Amino acid sequence: MMKDKQFETRAIRAQLERTDYNEHSSPLFLTSSFVFDSAEEMRAAFNDESDDYIYSRYINPNTNEFINKVCLLEGAEAGFATASGMAAIYTTFMALLKSGDHVISCSSVFGATHAIFTRYFPKWNMSHSYFHTNHVEEIEQLIKPETRFIYLETPTNPAIELIDLELVAGIAKKYHILLIVDNCFATPYLQQPVKFGADLVIHSATKYMDGQGRVLGGVVVGKKELINEIYLFGRLTGPSMSPFNAWVLSKSLETLALRMDRHCENALFVAQKLEGHHQLENVSYPFLKSHPNYEIAKKQMSAGGGILTVTLKGGYEAAKKFLDNLQMIKISPNLGDARSIVTHPASSTHCKLSEQERLAVGIKPGLIRISVGLENREDILNDLLQALNG
Repeated sequence: MMKDKQFETRAIRAQLERTDYNEHSSPLFLTSSFVFDSAEEMRAAFNDESDDYIYSRYINPNTNEFINKVCLLEGAEAGFATASGMAAIYTTFMALLKSGDHVISCSSVFGATHAIFTRYFPKWNMSHSYFHTNHVEEIEQLIKPETRFIYLETPTNPAIELIDLELVAGIAKKYHILLIVDNCFATPYLQQPVKFGADLVIHSATKYMDGQGRVLGGVVVGKKELINEIYLFGRLTGPSMSPFNAWVLSKSLETLALRMDRHCENALFVAQKLEGHHQLENVSYPFLKSHPNYEIAKKQMSAGGGILTVTLKGGYEAAKKFLDNLQMIKISPNLGDARSIVTHPASSTHCKLSEQERLAVGIKPGLIRISVGLENREDILNDLLQALNG
């Protein structure tokens, strides 16, 4: 029934069945385990012959509700919720890869994802190759017999580059490999990669899905047969989401559409006002016509999102001065919050990359990532302008 409803309705109305108390809002199930009425019930549950809850490391009514909502919003068959976004990425990788496998990824990825590829893949006899985000044609040249999947972010973190999902999905299908998309920046409200051919979609629910900087969480959704592998790995290794966090996130999804509308309106306004500022070398936002991937953004996103970057003339010293001049907006590595947040990727989230690696993916010393919040847009802009001009 919910599949026939619009996004906002699905986000609000998809919830647990009521218990015997007929509560209006979903209750919290703060329990580590569940009981059975008979030995046969327990045997059936452990042998996957029933859908009975067993242990909250496996699944819990609250995590189940959250997963079901995200699946409805992304158009996915099944999902698994984790303790953080990076847990979702790591669990997906480990569940689907084996020794000797190869992964192709866009070169612009979150710093921790890059560290998994470069620091830990070699330990497990796995390898990766990067294609430049703006040169998707490189993918076919990188495919090997042992290539298992293509992994990408769009928009990318932090360079805000866009990748044509339909084009990459066509390549993946041609070579019978999987496509996995980190959809954190766009959220399912603005972009649904499954519609363009993605097999799995990953989110750091810590960001826009929560939207208020309260809890950590991650989720991966997609094809049921792939999620089954991810679920089994997660069930055994334990990177599971807590029931409380799942309850918070499920409630937060009820306002995702409203919040994203405001994030997008504010971010576009700020980007347009900052573009051309004499202190800035560049302003990057997907729905600015000056963005090199503007047509891709318009094709696969309904709006530009809440993240933009500015690159200050004068490099790190100018960026440092700008950050220190801010009065209302705070410096934090998080994003997607109701409060506007800034960070300097070169010295924080991507500091473990070499300078050459950072420059190769567009992270210049003067680049600032701005997560535009829900405050009055004039107040956000004025704080940024006074910090630039101070």
